[in-house]
Amino acid sequence: MVFFDDDFIPSSSALLGIARTFEAFPEVTGLTGTLLADGIGGPGLELEMAGQIIDCWDAEAKTAEAVASPRELATRIGLYGCNMAFRSTAIGEIRFDERLPLYGWQEDIDFSARIPGRKIVTDGLVGVHCGIKRGRERGRLLGYSQIANPVYLWRKGSMKGRFALKLCLRNLLSNHARALWPEPWIDRRGRLRGNWRAIIDLCLGRADPERILEWQ
Repeated sequence: MVFFDDDFIPSSSALLGIARTFEAFPEVTGLTGTLLADGIGGPGLELEMAGQIIDCWDAEAKTAEAVASPRELATRIGLYGCNMAFRSTAIGEIRFDERLPLYGWQEDIDFSARIPGRKIVTDGLVGVHCGIKRGRERGRLLGYSQIANPVYLWRKGSMKGRFALKLCLRNLLSNHARALWPEPWIDRRGRLRGNWRAIIDLCLGRADPERILEWQ
């Protein structure tokens, strides 16, 4: 079972590479690939640029080498949702949590963390994640999810407390730091308002990922 974001551009032999990786590592139940570029931390990459990066990679025959002998580069508890694949037998009755609504921030980590077995990063799957910003969730809604969702997943047991705290603090601090001089592609002030609304809800004992459905 393969999941690609609509702004993820895979190499020409990505699916073959996934199959070969599962063949090479029979104990592995899930995997995520190697990104040649990721635009999620910036303004995003245009599809044309992503296509050029992939074409250069394929032209150098690097894809064929990786597919012929895929390597395990690291192990992971949760996988990056822009490109991940699982054995269907490992998924079983596990489904995405519908209590993480709209953009579903961290749903990839939650879903993959609940898949039993070993999960890895591999060079058998290669691609580019454009990180396109158009169509993403409004700032205040995502800001609420940046705090409420990790806390919910920690309580649920699919996210470690240290990692959840790291996510919350990182987003809260970065939104504070950039609120006065925000990037053109990020609604920092909206995210900050959402962060604090979630913190207040946590203090009042009513924080819930689904509360953002009330504010659309």
